Amino acid sequence: MLAPEGWPFVLGGAAFAVVVSLLWPRGIPLAALGLLLALFSLWFFRNPDRTPPPGAGVVVSPADGRIVYAGESPPGRYALVAGQRVSVFMSPFDVHVNRAPVTGRVASVRYHKGAFHVASVDKASLRNEQNGVAILTPEGRTVTYVQIAGMVARRIVCDLKEGEPVRQGQRVGMIRFGSRVDLYLPAEVRLSVVHGDRVRAGESVIGVFP
Repeated sequence: MLAPEGWPFVLGGAAFAVVVSLLWPRGIPLAALGLLLALFSLWFFRNPDRTPPPGAGVVVSPADGRIVYAGESPPGRYALVAGQRVSVFMSPFDVHVNRAPVTGRVASVRYHKGAFHVASVDKASLRNEQNGVAILTPEGRTVTYVQIAGMVARRIVCDLKEGEPVRQGQRVGMIRFGSRVDLYLPAEVRLSVVHGDRVRAGESVIGVFP
């Protein structure tokens, strides 16, 4: 399954390869580059099916990648009170489709312009271009995920709008070419991950509400 954002790259690369090979017989190496772009795009923009685990109060990962932070978080831009933050770094080799960590309704969508530091470092959480989405669960809990652009990633895609219902595990957007997603949770959540763990969007359990 392919993410919709990938089709222009796939079709563009394939069309370039066909046109060059037809109009310029000696341009086979150049045509091969177009074909490689199409094949790379098919792989990079892959959108595999994911099934959230059963259980009440479960929070799943919003992104594929490696945990670069899991711990306490002071009050700030996305939470008025202290809580917890889990940060997932997505390398260019990870699936870049983001998925909803919980079921609920979108309480807010906030975009912030910023820099493009390496997404794996902690300062990216505050300084990089980002888009924060707060989800209010049926139990009245607020869970916020933040899509953060990296040094290479310069395009954040958010599929949600304020007031929309959202289902845990559904696709909610993506970030292109290496990036990070921060997840802000209430203090009472029991974290299930530690620094260095690998996680999968929509399937890996990040924490559980008591």
